[in-house]
Amino acid sequence: MLNEKSKVEKKRISILGCGWLGLPLAKRLLQKDISYQVKGSTTSPEKLALLNNEGIEGFLFNLNPSFTAPDSTIAHFFDTDTLVISLPPRLSKSEPGHYLQQVKNVIEKIKDSSIQEIIFLSSTGVYPDLNRIVNETDVNLPEQSASAEMVAAENMITNLRTERTVAILRLAGLIGLDRIPGKYVKGKKGLTTGSLPVNYIHPEDAVSVMAMMIEQQIQNETFNVVAPLHPTRREVYDSNCKQFGWETPTYLEPETAPDYKIISGDKLNEHYDSNFKYPNPLEFYYELKP
Repeated sequence: MLNEKSKVEKKRISILGCGWLGLPLAKRLLQKDISYQVKGSTTSPEKLALLNNEGIEGFLFNLNPSFTAPDSTIAHFFDTDTLVISLPPRLSKSEPGHYLQQVKNVIEKIKDSSIQEIIFLSSTGVYPDLNRIVNETDVNLPEQSASAEMVAAENMITNLRTERTVAILRLAGLIGLDRIPGKYVKGKKGLTTGSLPVNYIHPEDAVSVMAMMIEQQIQNETFNVVAPLHPTRREVYDSNCKQFGWETPTYLEPETAPDYKIISGDKLNEHYDSNFKYPNPLEFYYELKP
């Protein structure tokens, strides 16, 4: 069920996890509409000052897996119209259930709040390698997934749809800016996965999709967010190495072809006009830090 009033009344936005993706989203929203009131959480005292300097109401707390700030502070953060949950999953075998407990604690705060719309950031890592094009219907249950905890978290959040609008965004590999795939394989010998198609999204496009949904209308749907073109890893690595003057890796043809998947972004395009700035991973914009 769509929230028909959301486009008009939605002015307060809280971003849980105002980091590599959340901070650019907050800045984009404030640039687009000065009437937005944007709150952002961080675990870093240094980042707190940065948020406030950008016009974002900053909140300093951790989720480990309980909130580490006073209840009044957390209640103020969740006193919002739209919540973006950018919570990097800790799926370590040494901490089983940690991520799900974090999500449960967030849900309890949502239930006690006035929040009407939620964007939950998930990952296309939930899809197993099925050796074909995959879409949102291929994984709905934890037992279908390559990341059971992630899908369990998605389902916990979507249970809120009886009273709120919840969009699940399964983000492809976030590549671009200072995340350069070729940097991690430069000069390596005998790579055997060069033929695999990539499933990437540039962070600028991921931010644009979220901002577009908030500005237009969030929908009770699960969407893959992925660049429409899927060159091979070898093509991406070699392009990066050529661009930055690195030694190109060498490749071996494995005896057995590695399993793969190609993530479809068709559903997002059917619901929104998602005109990506970087549709081709071979043309992503990078910033090499010193």
